[in-house]
Amino acid sequence: MNHPYIPENDPIVQEVLAAYELPATLLGATRYGQGHINDTFCVVCQPQEGDAIRYILQGLSSAAFPHPEELMENFIGITSFLRDKVNAEGGDPMRETLSLVNTRDGKPFYTDSNGKVWRLTPFIENTDCYQSATPELFEASARAFGRFQYMLKDYPAATLHETIVNFHNTEDRYAKFLAALEADKLGRAKDIQEEINFVVSRKEDCSVALKALRDGILPLRVTHNDTKLNNVLLDKKTRKSLCVLDLDTVMPGLSAYDFGDSIRFGAATAAEDEKDLSKMEMDLHLFEVYTRGFLEAATNLTDGEIRALPMGAYTMTLEVATRFLKDYLDGDIYFRTAYPEHNLIRARTQFALAADMKAKWDDMQKIVSDVAKQLR
Repeated sequence: MNHPYIPENDPIVQEVLAAYELPATLLGATRYGQGHINDTFCVVCQPQEGDAIRYILQGLSSAAFPHPEELMENFIGITSFLRDKVNAEGGDPMRETLSLVNTRDGKPFYTDSNGKVWRLTPFIENTDCYQSATPELFEASARAFGRFQYMLKDYPAATLHETIVNFHNTEDRYAKFLAALEADKLGRAKDIQEEINFVVSRKEDCSVALKALRDGILPLRVTHNDTKLNNVLLDKKTRKSLCVLDLDTVMPGLSAYDFGDSIRFGAATAAEDEKDLSKMEMDLHLFEVYTRGFLEAATNLTDGEIRALPMGAYTMTLEVATRFLKDYLDGDIYFRTAYPEHNLIRARTQFALAADMKAKWDDMQKIVSDVAKQLR
Protein backbone atom coordinates (compact mmCIF):
# COMPACT_ATOMS: atom_id res chain seq x y z
CA MET A 1 0.00 0.00 0.00
CA ASN A 2 1.28 3.46 -0.85
CA HIS A 3 -0.43 5.21 2.06
CA PRO A 4 -0.98 2.73 4.88
CA TYR A 5 -3.58 3.74 7.39
CA ILE A 6 -3.13 2.48 10.92
CA PRO A 7 -6.65 2.70 12.36
CA GLU A 8 -5.68 4.41 15.61
CA ASN A 9 -8.71 6.69 15.49
CA ASP A 10 -11.20 4.06 14.39
CA PRO A 11 -12.10 2.12 17.53
CA ILE A 12 -14.44 -0.28 15.71
CA VAL A 13 -11.80 -1.34 13.17
CA GLN A 14 -9.32 -1.68 16.05
CA GLU A 15 -11.84 -3.81 17.93
CA VAL A 16 -12.42 -6.07 14.93
CA LEU A 17 -8.73 -6.53 14.14
CA ALA A 18 -8.05 -7.37 17.78
CA ALA A 19 -10.53 -10.23 17.47
CA TYR A 20 -8.17 -12.02 15.05
CA GLU A 21 -4.79 -13.66 15.59
CA LEU A 22 -2.89 -11.75 12.90
CA PRO A 23 0.74 -12.48 12.03
CA ALA A 24 3.21 -10.28 13.93
CA THR A 25 2.98 -6.59 12.95
CA LEU A 26 -0.03 -4.76 11.51
CA LEU A 27 1.32 -2.48 8.76
CA GLY A 28 -1.92 -0.91 7.67
CA ALA A 29 -5.61 -1.18 6.89
CA THR A 30 -6.98 0.94 4.04
CA ARG A 31 -10.34 1.19 2.36
CA TYR A 32 -10.36 -1.07 -0.67
CA GLY A 33 -12.30 -1.55 -3.89
CA GLN A 34 -15.21 0.30 -5.49
CA GLY A 35 -18.13 -1.29 -3.66
CA HIS A 36 -20.81 0.93 -2.16
CA ILE A 37 -22.54 -1.55 0.16
CA ASN A 38 -20.12 -3.21 2.57
CA ASP A 39 -17.22 -1.56 4.41
CA THR A 40 -14.13 -3.13 2.84
CA PHE A 41 -10.50 -2.82 3.96
CA CYS A 42 -7.24 -4.32 2.77
CA VAL A 43 -5.28 -5.35 5.86
CA VAL A 44 -1.50 -5.80 5.57
CA CYS A 45 0.56 -7.68 8.16
CA GLN A 46 4.26 -8.43 8.37
CA PRO A 47 5.20 -11.82 9.83
CA GLN A 48 8.54 -12.25 11.57
CA GLU A 49 9.92 -13.89 8.43
CA GLY A 50 8.98 -13.69 4.77
CA ASP A 51 6.81 -11.35 2.72
CA ALA A 52 3.90 -9.28 3.96
CA ILE A 53 0.52 -11.00 4.12
CA ARG A 54 -2.69 -9.33 2.99
CA TYR A 55 -6.31 -9.92 3.96
CA ILE A 56 -9.69 -8.50 2.99
CA LEU A 57 -11.77 -7.31 5.93
CA GLN A 58 -15.46 -6.62 5.30
CA GLY A 59 -18.17 -5.22 7.50
CA LEU A 60 -21.57 -6.28 6.18
CA SER A 61 -24.19 -3.60 5.50
CA SER A 62 -27.19 -4.12 7.76
CA ALA A 63 -29.24 -1.87 5.47
CA ALA A 64 -28.67 -4.10 2.45
CA PHE A 65 -28.59 -7.36 4.42
CA PRO A 66 -30.89 -7.23 7.47
CA HIS A 67 -30.01 -10.80 8.48
CA PRO A 68 -26.19 -11.00 8.23
CA GLU A 69 -26.00 -14.25 10.20
CA GLU A 70 -28.10 -15.94 7.51
CA LEU A 71 -25.87 -14.44 4.82
CA MET A 72 -22.81 -15.84 6.57
CA GLU A 73 -24.48 -19.24 6.89
CA ASN A 74 -24.88 -19.22 3.10
CA PHE A 75 -21.28 -18.02 2.66
CA ILE A 76 -19.85 -20.74 4.89
CA GLY A 77 -21.92 -23.49 3.27
CA ILE A 78 -21.10 -22.47 -0.30
CA THR A 79 -17.38 -21.88 0.21
CA SER A 80 -16.95 -25.14 2.16
CA PHE A 81 -18.73 -27.04 -0.59
CA LEU A 82 -16.63 -25.40 -3.30
CA ARG A 83 -13.41 -26.04 -1.39
CA ASP A 84 -14.22 -29.76 -1.20
CA LYS A 85 -14.96 -29.81 -4.94
CA VAL A 86 -11.71 -28.05 -5.83
CA ASN A 87 -9.73 -30.37 -3.57
CA ALA A 88 -11.35 -33.40 -5.22
CA GLU A 89 -10.30 -32.05 -8.63
CA GLY A 90 -6.71 -31.53 -7.47
CA GLY A 91 -6.99 -27.73 -7.66
CA ASP A 92 -5.84 -25.01 -5.27
CA PRO A 93 -8.72 -24.09 -2.94
CA MET A 94 -6.85 -21.06 -1.62
CA ARG A 95 -6.88 -19.50 -5.10
CA GLU A 96 -10.04 -20.96 -6.60
CA THR A 97 -12.42 -20.30 -3.73
CA LEU A 98 -12.94 -17.72 -1.03
CA SER A 99 -12.19 -18.83 2.52
CA LEU A 100 -12.60 -17.40 5.99
CA VAL A 101 -10.10 -16.69 8.73
CA ASN A 102 -11.51 -17.67 12.11
CA THR A 103 -11.45 -15.31 15.06
CA ARG A 104 -9.33 -15.96 18.14
CA ASP A 105 -12.22 -17.88 19.67
CA GLY A 106 -12.67 -20.03 16.56
CA LYS A 107 -15.71 -18.31 15.06
CA PRO A 108 -16.05 -17.72 11.29
CA PHE A 109 -17.08 -14.07 11.71
CA TYR A 110 -17.04 -11.34 14.34
CA THR A 111 -19.92 -9.21 15.61
CA ASP A 112 -18.69 -5.85 16.89
CA SER A 113 -19.97 -3.87 19.87
CA ASN A 114 -22.49 -2.10 17.63
CA GLY A 115 -23.90 -5.39 16.33
CA LYS A 116 -22.25 -5.23 12.91
CA VAL A 117 -20.96 -8.48 11.39
CA TRP A 118 -17.39 -8.61 10.00
CA ARG A 119 -15.48 -11.31 8.12
CA LEU A 120 -11.82 -11.72 7.23
CA THR A 121 -10.63 -13.57 4.11
CA PRO A 122 -7.12 -14.17 2.75
CA PHE A 123 -6.18 -11.88 -0.14
CA ILE A 124 -5.78 -13.91 -3.35
CA GLU A 125 -2.49 -12.63 -4.73
CA ASN A 126 -1.33 -12.32 -8.36
CA THR A 127 -4.84 -11.74 -9.65
CA ASP A 128 -6.67 -8.96 -11.45
CA CYS A 129 -10.25 -7.72 -11.28
CA TYR A 130 -11.60 -5.72 -14.22
CA GLN A 131 -14.33 -3.11 -14.44
CA SER A 132 -14.76 -3.03 -18.24
CA ALA A 133 -14.86 -5.95 -20.65
CA THR A 134 -13.06 -6.97 -23.79
CA PRO A 135 -14.44 -10.04 -25.59
CA GLU A 136 -11.60 -12.06 -24.04
CA LEU A 137 -12.42 -10.92 -20.51
CA PHE A 138 -16.16 -11.30 -21.08
CA GLU A 139 -15.64 -14.91 -22.14
CA ALA A 140 -13.42 -15.53 -19.10
CA SER A 141 -16.17 -14.25 -16.82
CA ALA A 142 -18.66 -16.50 -18.63
CA ARG A 143 -16.51 -19.51 -17.85
CA ALA A 144 -16.23 -18.44 -14.21
CA PHE A 145 -19.97 -18.12 -13.71
CA GLY A 146 -20.65 -21.24 -15.78
CA ARG A 147 -18.20 -23.17 -13.62
CA PHE A 148 -19.88 -21.72 -10.52
CA GLN A 149 -23.15 -23.27 -11.76
CA TYR A 150 -21.45 -26.59 -12.49
CA MET A 151 -19.54 -26.85 -9.21
CA LEU A 152 -22.70 -26.17 -7.20
CA LYS A 153 -25.04 -28.38 -9.22
CA ASP A 154 -25.41 -30.81 -6.30
CA TYR A 155 -25.76 -28.18 -3.59
CA PRO A 156 -29.28 -28.16 -2.09
CA ALA A 157 -30.34 -24.73 -3.34
CA ALA A 158 -33.57 -24.69 -1.35
CA THR A 159 -31.57 -24.71 1.92
CA LEU A 160 -30.06 -21.29 1.17
CA HIS A 161 -31.46 -18.19 2.80
CA GLU A 162 -32.80 -15.34 0.65
CA THR A 163 -30.39 -12.61 1.67
CA ILE A 164 -32.54 -10.11 -0.26
CA VAL A 165 -36.10 -11.42 -0.27
CA ASN A 166 -37.77 -11.57 -3.71
CA PHE A 167 -34.67 -10.11 -5.35
CA HIS A 168 -35.40 -11.72 -8.75
CA ASN A 169 -39.08 -12.43 -8.20
CA THR A 170 -40.23 -10.67 -11.36
CA GLU A 171 -43.91 -11.06 -10.49
CA ASP A 172 -43.31 -9.35 -7.15
CA ARG A 173 -41.28 -6.63 -8.89
CA TYR A 174 -44.22 -5.99 -11.23
CA ALA A 175 -46.68 -5.85 -8.32
CA LYS A 176 -44.48 -3.34 -6.49
CA PHE A 177 -44.25 -1.25 -9.65
CA LEU A 178 -48.06 -1.12 -9.84
CA ALA A 179 -48.20 -0.05 -6.18
CA ALA A 180 -45.74 2.77 -6.86
CA LEU A 181 -47.77 3.79 -9.89
CA GLU A 182 -50.95 3.84 -7.82
CA ALA A 183 -49.32 5.95 -5.10
CA ASP A 184 -47.63 8.30 -7.62
CA LYS A 185 -46.04 10.19 -4.71
CA LEU A 186 -44.56 13.01 -6.78
CA GLY A 187 -47.16 13.19 -9.53
CA ARG A 188 -44.69 11.99 -12.15
CA ALA A 189 -46.90 9.35 -13.76
CA LYS A 190 -48.76 11.77 -16.06
CA ASP A 191 -45.55 12.61 -17.92
CA ILE A 192 -44.29 9.07 -18.49
CA GLN A 193 -47.27 7.24 -19.94
CA GLU A 194 -45.21 5.71 -22.75
CA GLU A 195 -42.78 4.17 -20.26
CA ILE A 196 -45.61 2.99 -18.01
CA ASN A 197 -47.34 1.34 -20.96
CA PHE A 198 -44.11 -0.43 -21.90
CA VAL A 199 -44.09 -2.17 -18.51
CA VAL A 200 -47.83 -2.81 -18.23
CA SER A 201 -48.04 -4.31 -21.72
CA ARG A 202 -45.37 -6.84 -20.73
CA LYS A 203 -47.01 -8.15 -17.58
CA GLU A 204 -47.08 -11.71 -18.94
CA ASP A 205 -43.34 -11.60 -19.65
CA CYS A 206 -42.75 -11.20 -15.91
CA SER A 207 -44.23 -14.65 -15.26
CA VAL A 208 -42.66 -16.78 -18.02
CA ALA A 209 -39.58 -17.94 -16.09
CA LEU A 210 -41.34 -18.33 -12.75
CA LYS A 211 -44.13 -20.34 -14.39
CA ALA A 212 -41.48 -22.62 -15.93
CA LEU A 213 -40.00 -23.08 -12.45
CA ARG A 214 -43.38 -23.90 -10.94
CA ASP A 215 -44.13 -26.32 -13.77
CA GLY A 216 -40.83 -28.15 -13.25
CA ILE A 217 -39.40 -27.12 -16.63
CA LEU A 218 -36.60 -25.14 -14.97
CA PRO A 219 -34.86 -26.46 -11.83
CA LEU A 220 -34.03 -24.37 -8.80
CA ARG A 221 -30.29 -23.67 -8.75
CA VAL A 222 -27.71 -21.95 -6.58
CA THR A 223 -27.34 -18.59 -8.29
CA HIS A 224 -24.92 -15.72 -7.78
CA ASN A 225 -27.32 -12.91 -8.72
CA ASP A 226 -24.66 -10.29 -9.46
CA THR A 227 -22.82 -11.80 -12.42
CA LYS A 228 -20.71 -8.85 -13.51
CA LEU A 229 -17.12 -8.98 -14.74
CA ASN A 230 -15.82 -7.21 -11.65
CA ASN A 231 -17.00 -10.11 -9.50
CA VAL A 232 -14.49 -12.48 -11.08
CA LEU A 233 -10.79 -12.78 -10.22
CA LEU A 234 -8.48 -13.64 -13.13
CA ASP A 235 -4.92 -14.89 -12.98
CA LYS A 236 -2.55 -12.02 -13.82
CA LYS A 237 -0.41 -14.07 -16.19
CA THR A 238 -2.85 -16.40 -17.92
CA ARG A 239 -5.99 -14.19 -17.77
CA LYS A 240 -7.90 -17.36 -16.88
CA SER A 241 -10.75 -17.05 -14.40
CA LEU A 242 -9.90 -18.29 -10.92
CA CYS A 243 -12.52 -17.35 -8.40
CA VAL A 244 -16.00 -15.82 -8.19
CA LEU A 245 -16.28 -12.98 -5.67
CA ASP A 246 -19.09 -11.24 -3.79
CA LEU A 247 -21.12 -14.20 -2.59
CA ASP A 248 -23.47 -12.08 -0.47
CA THR A 249 -26.33 -12.38 -2.97
CA VAL A 250 -25.95 -16.14 -3.53
CA MET A 251 -29.47 -17.50 -3.20
CA PRO A 252 -31.86 -20.03 -4.75
CA GLY A 253 -32.70 -18.97 -8.30
CA LEU A 254 -32.60 -19.73 -12.02
CA SER A 255 -29.49 -20.32 -14.11
CA ALA A 256 -31.06 -18.23 -16.89
CA TYR A 257 -31.13 -15.22 -14.58
CA ASP A 258 -27.39 -15.42 -13.81
CA PHE A 259 -26.69 -15.76 -17.53
CA GLY A 260 -29.15 -13.00 -18.35
CA ASP A 261 -27.79 -10.42 -15.96
CA SER A 262 -24.32 -10.86 -17.47
CA ILE A 263 -25.72 -10.28 -20.96
CA ARG A 264 -27.78 -7.28 -19.86
CA PHE A 265 -24.69 -5.58 -18.49
CA GLY A 266 -21.82 -6.95 -20.57
CA ALA A 267 -23.30 -7.28 -24.08
CA ALA A 268 -24.95 -3.85 -24.12
CA THR A 269 -23.43 -1.31 -26.51
CA ALA A 270 -24.08 1.73 -24.31
CA ALA A 271 -23.91 2.77 -20.69
CA GLU A 272 -26.82 2.08 -18.37
CA ASP A 273 -27.75 5.76 -18.37
CA GLU A 274 -27.02 6.71 -22.01
CA LYS A 275 -29.46 9.41 -23.11
CA ASP A 276 -29.11 8.70 -26.84
CA LEU A 277 -31.22 5.55 -27.12
CA SER A 278 -30.00 4.89 -30.65
CA LYS A 279 -26.68 3.85 -29.14
CA MET A 280 -28.22 1.06 -27.06
CA GLU A 281 -28.29 -2.40 -28.61
CA MET A 282 -27.35 -5.91 -27.66
CA ASP A 283 -24.12 -6.97 -29.36
CA LEU A 284 -24.78 -10.40 -30.88
CA HIS A 285 -21.06 -11.16 -31.10
CA LEU A 286 -20.64 -10.59 -27.36
CA PHE A 287 -23.81 -12.59 -26.76
CA GLU A 288 -22.25 -15.51 -28.64
CA VAL A 289 -18.89 -15.12 -26.88
CA TYR A 290 -20.55 -15.26 -23.47
CA THR A 291 -22.90 -18.10 -24.43
CA ARG A 292 -19.96 -20.24 -25.56
CA GLY A 293 -17.92 -19.62 -22.41
CA PHE A 294 -20.89 -20.19 -20.12
CA LEU A 295 -22.02 -23.43 -21.76
CA GLU A 296 -18.48 -24.78 -22.01
CA ALA A 297 -18.30 -24.61 -18.22
CA ALA A 298 -21.93 -25.19 -17.15
CA THR A 299 -22.20 -28.67 -18.63
CA ASN A 300 -24.86 -29.61 -16.07
CA LEU A 301 -27.62 -27.43 -17.57
CA THR A 302 -30.73 -29.18 -18.80
CA ASP A 303 -32.09 -28.70 -22.32
CA GLY A 304 -34.85 -26.57 -20.82
CA GLU A 305 -32.34 -24.32 -19.08
CA ILE A 306 -30.31 -23.91 -22.27
CA ARG A 307 -33.40 -22.93 -24.27
CA ALA A 308 -34.28 -20.42 -21.52
CA LEU A 309 -31.03 -18.44 -21.78
CA PRO A 310 -32.33 -15.78 -24.22
CA MET A 311 -35.42 -15.40 -22.08
CA GLY A 312 -33.18 -14.90 -19.05
CA ALA A 313 -31.39 -12.00 -20.74
CA TYR A 314 -34.66 -10.34 -21.75
CA THR A 315 -36.34 -10.90 -18.37
CA MET A 316 -33.42 -9.49 -16.38
CA THR A 317 -33.34 -6.41 -18.61
CA LEU A 318 -37.07 -5.88 -18.20
CA GLU A 319 -36.80 -6.39 -14.44
CA VAL A 320 -34.06 -3.79 -14.03
CA ALA A 321 -35.94 -1.33 -16.25
CA THR A 322 -39.04 -1.78 -14.11
CA ARG A 323 -37.02 -1.20 -10.94
CA PHE A 324 -35.56 2.04 -12.34
CA LEU A 325 -39.01 3.30 -13.33
CA LYS A 326 -40.50 2.34 -9.96
CA ASP A 327 -37.73 4.23 -8.17
CA TYR A 328 -38.41 7.26 -10.36
CA LEU A 329 -42.08 7.14 -9.34
CA ASP A 330 -41.08 6.71 -5.68
CA GLY A 331 -38.85 9.78 -5.74
CA ASP A 332 -35.45 8.14 -6.31
CA ILE A 333 -35.07 6.57 -2.90
CA TYR A 334 -33.17 3.39 -3.82
CA PHE A 335 -30.74 3.99 -6.69
CA ARG A 336 -28.21 6.78 -6.35
CA THR A 337 -28.94 9.54 -8.87
CA ALA A 338 -26.95 12.47 -10.30
CA TYR A 339 -29.90 14.50 -11.61
CA PRO A 340 -33.72 14.44 -11.31
CA GLU A 341 -34.40 12.33 -14.45
CA HIS A 342 -31.54 9.91 -13.92
CA ASN A 343 -33.69 6.88 -13.08
CA LEU A 344 -36.07 7.69 -15.93
CA ILE A 345 -33.15 7.78 -18.38
CA ARG A 346 -31.91 4.48 -16.99
CA ALA A 347 -35.34 2.92 -17.45
CA ARG A 348 -35.59 4.15 -21.04
CA THR A 349 -32.14 2.78 -21.84
CA GLN A 350 -33.07 -0.65 -20.48
CA PHE A 351 -36.36 -0.54 -22.38
CA ALA A 352 -34.38 0.08 -25.58
CA LEU A 353 -32.12 -2.85 -24.78
CA ALA A 354 -35.07 -5.14 -24.04
CA ALA A 355 -36.76 -4.10 -27.30
CA ASP A 356 -33.56 -4.81 -29.24
CA MET A 357 -33.35 -8.26 -27.67
CA LYS A 358 -36.87 -8.99 -28.84
CA ALA A 359 -35.96 -7.80 -32.34
CA LYS A 360 -32.98 -10.19 -32.30
CA TRP A 361 -34.86 -13.03 -30.63
CA ASP A 362 -34.48 -15.52 -33.47
CA ASP A 363 -30.76 -14.76 -33.72
CA MET A 364 -30.30 -15.25 -29.97
CA GLN A 365 -32.11 -18.58 -30.02
CA LYS A 366 -30.09 -19.77 -33.00
CA ILE A 367 -26.80 -18.82 -31.36
CA VAL A 368 -27.70 -20.71 -28.18
CA SER A 369 -28.89 -23.75 -30.12
CA ASP A 370 -25.82 -23.81 -32.40
CA VAL A 371 -23.33 -23.38 -29.56
CA ALA A 372 -25.05 -26.08 -27.48
CA LYS A 373 -24.92 -28.52 -30.42
CA GLN A 374 -21.25 -27.80 -31.07
CA LEU A 375 -20.36 -28.47 -27.44
CA ARG A 376 -22.27 -31.72 -27.13
